[in-house]
Amino acid sequence: MKKLTLALSALALSISASTAFASCESGEIVAKLSHVTGGTTHPKVVAANQFAERVNTEMNGVMCVEVFPNSTLFGDSKELEALLLGDVQILAPSLSKFGSYSPKYGVFDLPFIFKDMDAAIRFANSEAGKGLLNEMQDVGFVGLGYWMSGMKYFSANKPLIEPSDANGMKFRVQTSDVAKAMIEAMGASPQPMAFAEVYGALQTGVVDGQENTWSNIYTKKFFEVQDSVTETNHQLLAYLFMTSSEFLDGLEPEVREQFLKIADEVTQQANEQVKAAEAENRANILEAGGKINTLTDEQRQKWVDTMKPVWKQFEGEIGADLIEAAAGS
Repeated sequence: MKKLTLALSALALSISASTAFASCESGEIVAKLSHVTGGTTHPKVVAANQFAERVNTEMNGVMCVEVFPNSTLFGDSKELEALLLGDVQILAPSLSKFGSYSPKYGVFDLPFIFKDMDAAIRFANSEAGKGLLNEMQDVGFVGLGYWMSGMKYFSANKPLIEPSDANGMKFRVQTSDVAKAMIEAMGASPQPMAFAEVYGALQTGVVDGQENTWSNIYTKKFFEVQDSVTETNHQLLAYLFMTSSEFLDGLEPEVREQFLKIADEVTQQANEQVKAAEAENRANILEAGGKINTLTDEQRQKWVDTMKPVWKQFEGEIGADLIEAAAGS
């Protein structure tokens, strides 16, 4: 029986969370793709579904990708271990998760390092950006590409117009030393927390605010439990589309070549789609009753001046040359 393609977004909402979103044929190489994002419009969801659909169509009979969204297979804290154990074959974690493996990935977290999404995409496709894909081969991780999710914006339980407005507040951050330093530069307290726990923490006041893309803020409904979102455009959120060295090396050369070709083409296509998706989700927030604070050039410059020293703080770990390459993209 010809296998079903993975989860079209509408179907993904109605199928049980524990169900694999593809039906693989006997004899096919099964690759489980696990991620923590829900909904149907988020860039990661779209990219994961597009990748699975292409593999399941173009490599039918050879390889089959099953997608498990919304932490239904593994959550933030377990997925990397699961990849090394072979319990999952493909992931797309935030780049902020890899600081303990290589501090160089911190370049993506530096506040105001990229002017906009186009600059981030140029860096990802540069020699320096592609070189980072192999930064963790000694651990057993291999990068397939960078999936952009957009620039980040701060939300809080009160309006944030200047960095000093955050003084004394608690902000959820990812497990990134750079992100922690950025929050501390605002006079606030960073609170590392799994993505799946953020809504509840905002709702109950465990944290006062968070920083994320329009897509995450909308699909996870963070705007419902926050006073407003400030359009700081301060940082990039990107994911490392990745596999394990063991899985990739275990593929026959022609299979590996086709797999990598599809991975690269889907990555390039997905990143070009991000800007439109982010604009749509920004509009969705407003339509749903959320409030967005826009900044004047002078107000935004105060944020830049407050956070720019973070670059210098991590220059020794990340590398001045890598920071220069990113800033010049």
